[in-house]
Amino acid sequence: MKKESSGFDYKEIDDEGLETLRVIAEAVKFNEWMYSAISKYCTGNILEIGSGIGNISEIFLKNKHELTVSDIRANYRSFLASKFPNLASSGKIIDLDLVHPDFVNQYAAILNSFDTVFALNVVEHIEDDRLAIANCIHLLKPGGKLIILVPAFQSLYNQFDKELYHFRRYTRPKLEDLFNQNHLDIKRSFYFNAAGIPAWFISGKMQKHKTIPGGQMKFFNLMVPIFKLADILLMHKVGLSVVCVGSKKT
Repeated sequence: MKKESSGFDYKEIDDEGLETLRVIAEAVKFNEWMYSAISKYCTGNILEIGSGIGNISEIFLKNKHELTVSDIRANYRSFLASKFPNLASSGKIIDLDLVHPDFVNQYAAILNSFDTVFALNVVEHIEDDRLAIANCIHLLKPGGKLIILVPAFQSLYNQFDKELYHFRRYTRPKLEDLFNQNHLDIKRSFYFNAAGIPAWFISGKMQKHKTIPGGQMKFFNLMVPIFKLADILLMHKVGLSVVCVGSKKT
């Protein structure tokens, strides 16, 4: 069922998204690779936007980061509460609508309170992505860092993207421009996971799968050490995803 949030339409019960997250949850090496790509920029009190079922959250917590998790979907928040009871008991699982029309008043209690905010595969779901970034900035302390990972290259848009309600895919310049429009100081931007491009194209565009096949993800997980090397050799100049890291002006 589609639900109209105050800022955008989304599936209240997202079967395709949940299945995708469950498949990715089994890909431990892949999740650790994604964690390693962003964790070096994460310091202090951290907020994860769009935590889903906690695939990356779990690794942050294992590495003793100070983490608050969030999601707009009640079923995902319930899953997070079961998975991370310590976060639930300390009020660190929150309902967060990144494009709420009265965002500043709705979330006054947590404005200017995080050293790091990150959102992995979230912003592409939101039509007004500039507003989404602006509201992320409201949550940061002066000098705090924002880390955004989104799907790369509109030419790769396929059935997966449609089922997951993606508005768009990005290039590195396009994501940087979004940061510049919001007056963030860009610290680094790079592509991630070049080896994922062929699999995404074949499964989503040619075979028109609605979710990532479990067998495909298991094979990909086994090959992560080689795929990490591929990104290094390609100097992060191409990838299935693009990452940008910026800081809020002081």
